[in-house]
Amino acid sequence: MTTDSQAANAHQAPDAHEPADAHQAPNVHRAPMQRRHPRHERRGEARLPAMAATVVAILLYLALPEPLLVGPRYVLPALEVLLLIPLVAVNPHRMTRQNRLSRTLSLTLVGMIGVSNLLALGLLVHALVATDVKDGGSLLIAAFQVWATDVIVFGLAFWELDRGGPVVRTQVPRTELPLADFRFSQDENHDAVEEVADGSSRSCDWAPTLIDYLYVSVTNSTAFSPTDTMPLSARAKVLMSVESIAALVTSLLVIARAVSALH
Repeated sequence: MTTDSQAANAHQAPDAHEPADAHQAPNVHRAPMQRRHPRHERRGEARLPAMAATVVAILLYLALPEPLLVGPRYVLPALEVLLLIPLVAVNPHRMTRQNRLSRTLSLTLVGMIGVSNLLALGLLVHALVATDVKDGGSLLIAAFQVWATDVIVFGLAFWELDRGGPVVRTQVPRTELPLADFRFSQDENHDAVEEVADGSSRSCDWAPTLIDYLYVSVTNSTAFSPTDTMPLSARAKVLMSVESIAALVTSLLVIARAVSALH
């Protein structure tokens, strides 16, 4: 007759057919993710991606045909570069410092790029409707430039506004963050399977970066609606609506008209 202690030992003994590491600790490849420091103890988001995206948007504007420019070709880009220089000087490598002036300059820069691009789209539509289009190839290129700038500038706008901006998102404890403008999938993955839950906001204090907002902008401008990231605030819904309408106009009216002109 088997004693209670023998039964307990037999119950605890690993199955002979199980792998040797079946009873070991969780996946060691995910351990560093679980040991990440809280966001307010991190180095901050890198400056280079945002600076590169801004420069690309400025160059795309510079390459537009003359009839689509708002004023002389180099005036707006020069102003935007002047706004970008002090922002880089405040945070040359990592986004860790912010004051009222730098916050105002960053929002003004994004707003200036966005308004000029929407005006360029309006001029492009007007040119297509009011004139006889003969050079469809240049219009296709211009339409792509406007669409690409649209994706960049709205990605930057989402990045600047959500939860107080890039500096606040990484330097302030989560309990002190402003209300979120967007709900990412990581914000609700804490009860998913282990390999997904380990990367969730609750498990590793995840925070979105510029690439996440650019992805939101790309999907919104191609699907004309939210995909996996939902807008929560009124301003986020307004911005996504404006971007969707601009992308829809570019896709359905401008590109269709330019393609027809090729024939």
